[in-house]
Amino acid sequence: MIERTPKIIDNFGRPHTYLRISLTDRCNLRCFYCMPEEGIELIERPNIMTLEEIIEMARTFRDLGVHTIRLTGGEPLVRKNFDFLVEELSKLGVTLKLTTNGIVLDKYLDLFEKIGLRKINFSLDTLDKAKSVFITKRDYYERIMANLNRALEMDMELKLNVVLIKGVNDNEINDFIALTKDKNLVIKFIEFMPFKGNKWDWNKGVGREEILHTIGSSFGEIEELHNPKHSTSTNFRVKGHQGSFGIVSTITNPFCDDCNRIRLTADGKMKNCLFATSETDLLSHLRNGEKLDEIIINAIKSKKHSRDGMEVKMEQEHYEQNRSMISIGG
Repeated sequence: MIERTPKIIDNFGRPHTYLRISLTDRCNLRCFYCMPEEGIELIERPNIMTLEEIIEMARTFRDLGVHTIRLTGGEPLVRKNFDFLVEELSKLGVTLKLTTNGIVLDKYLDLFEKIGLRKINFSLDTLDKAKSVFITKRDYYERIMANLNRALEMDMELKLNVVLIKGVNDNEINDFIALTKDKNLVIKFIEFMPFKGNKWDWNKGVGREEILHTIGSSFGEIEELHNPKHSTSTNFRVKGHQGSFGIVSTITNPFCDDCNRIRLTADGKMKNCLFATSETDLLSHLRNGEKLDEIIINAIKSKKHSRDGMEVKMEQEHYEQNRSMISIGG
């Protein structure tokens, strides 16, 4: 990876070097916290970035100092010709990462090993098959677990993204932690976050202190680990365990002070923040043959310090103006 001088710097002096690209708003699951019950109005295909446009966007961001690109969706692996795209992106000299539900991961694991994509986040909210069907509205549990185990056997750097919702999967916290005893695995517990149409209510949320108390009560001593710069989680390990866990405490303990992340939606809109209601249309400028550098550099100047201005509490009138999670990118 070639280090480049960061040029995407907001008004708080934060350099932005991490780009999350949503490849599609399509998904082969229907998780209720991500996809509204009534579904979403899918982006029309002519308005979705082509593979070549994604590569050009990624190259532009790289030249502006981005050194890490995470591919998300929807479900990124359902994007047609994904193998071509990821091979081309691997030539850019950045660290490539992936977030996936794992259903079709087996098709790409050998390719990932070949190109050096080893950092994979699995979206996996339960270890119970029946509950998996309830959450995802689909029955892919055994295929997902088989692909997870294969990736572990290949020594991929795996994290499990677990969105905790009270009364749904909060009774599985320690089941997930038990996986870290003998596996080189990271569990990321994510606080339930509000997006358009997901009927968010913090009464359904499970906060950082409750998570730590639940784990400590069953497993004893918890060691706090060093948090890498720009980490979105506070990280821990149960003493004696091979793996570790982190808590993404967006609601109870926001981590925005040194944020370095930008998002690019599947229709080519730049979002300064996961909760941003305003977006910058990069795709139209690209299709008009314009250079994007100054547009990107100027767009980041409107970034708010924390949660798009929701500094104290999550305001419904604000987050209902945002997109649904599936159309933002995980």
